[in-house]
Amino acid sequence: MATQTAAPTGTRRRKMPGQWRLLAASAMMLVGAFLPWLYTPAGPVSGMQGPGMWTATFGMIALAGALVPVRRLAAWQALASAAIALALPVWQFVHVFGKVGMQGWMPGPGLVLTFASGVLCAVAARQLFSARPRPA
Repeated sequence: MATQTAAPTGTRRRKMPGQWRLLAASAMMLVGAFLPWLYTPAGPVSGMQGPGMWTATFGMIALAGALVPVRRLAAWQALASAAIALALPVWQFVHVFGKVGMQGWMPGPGLVLTFASGVLCAVAARQLFSARPRPA
């Protein structure tokens, strides 16, 4: 009588190098989008009143890149998220600085957190692009 062995259930694939960083970056980007980006005498300005909507959208794209099992697709999603998360906070800072200088306002934690998540996305993208695919 031949014995049958069942296929293992619940097996998990390991994350590719950079996907854990991308997961952390997506969480940072999503949180940073809702935090205040600027503090002014009139009160704090939330990121969701402007470019935070874009960063929240690309935070979800970064989350998808952290979960997708295709290395190239994850790398491109990380790169796109890095571009947005780096460009928008820099643009916001330069835009406000150009209008009023540094008097009367201060960058908020959302601006800084979103920029840091862009740096982390760029590191994750570099790691994912340079990773060697495993043999099957």
